[in-house]
Amino acid sequence: MKNLVHPKNFVIFPKFFSISNLERPQLKDINLKEVQPKVFNVELNREKQRNTFTREFWLELKSAINYLSNYSGCRTIVLSAAGKSFTAGIDLKEAFSQIVGLSSDESIDTARKSRLLMELIGSIQDCYSILEKCPKPVICAIHSHCIGAGINMICAADIRYASKDTVFSIKEVDVGMAADIGALNRIQKIVGNDSLTRELSYTARDFNVDEALNYGLISKIFENKEDCFDGAVETARLIAEKSPIGVQGTKMALNHARNHTIEESLEFIRLLNASQLLTEDIRVAAESVLTKKKCDFKDV
Repeated sequence: MKNLVHPKNFVIFPKFFSISNLERPQLKDINLKEVQPKVFNVELNREKQRNTFTREFWLELKSAINYLSNYSGCRTIVLSAAGKSFTAGIDLKEAFSQIVGLSSDESIDTARKSRLLMELIGSIQDCYSILEKCPKPVICAIHSHCIGAGINMICAADIRYASKDTVFSIKEVDVGMAADIGALNRIQKIVGNDSLTRELSYTARDFNVDEALNYGLISKIFENKEDCFDGAVETARLIAEKSPIGVQGTKMALNHARNHTIEESLEFIRLLNASQLLTEDIRVAAESVLTKKKCDFKDV
């Protein structure tokens, strides 16, 4: 009889604990595959629609990342896209039809309409926030167009690379709204130029990879889409070879420090490492230095 309490079968879900077999999600518009040992590629694949986001597409992304977050065989994630565009943003046809339909419904008062919109916006925010909450580092391999919702998405990732043909835009003001699913909330934590952030957000103008690199939004530029993906996979491979206890603890500490004082974040890492320093990974790493052999860390 299968041992259901084996650590590999013990999956932690929000708000409660469950012993469960982790099932790979059924995905229609996202490709999910292992491209290197412990490195998984999440590929957006609404190619004909330029990878524009519908509510169903957002939920698929959330499902894929949630699966990899809990799958111990994954240590790093590369987020890329099929087709000519990384993403052209929100599917405006769906978005406008939902908003117009709700606003014109006279059977619902303004307060209740607002609550429905709050619920909708919150559910979409969660679909990008899961990239940030995922314990495994997420690397974006961006190409061609990264517009509107695309900026919101990449700001929740850990590392951002782009091909030299990439055009970025914080596009929301061009459709009469403020960005509400993460860009305005995270980008100031990523870059150090408040003036340029406001210029780009108020004007919705395009900016290229050179400006994005100087701005601090991305960290590397590649010749083309293929090289960008390969570069992201190589970085992911290097990370995947490290101790998952060390890497995941580092992500937790960096995320916490970004939103807290130095004193608070020092207390956080003190409490975290009080348990995590007991890991056998430290012994494995020390033995590797002495024997000059490659480390073989257990999955988490």
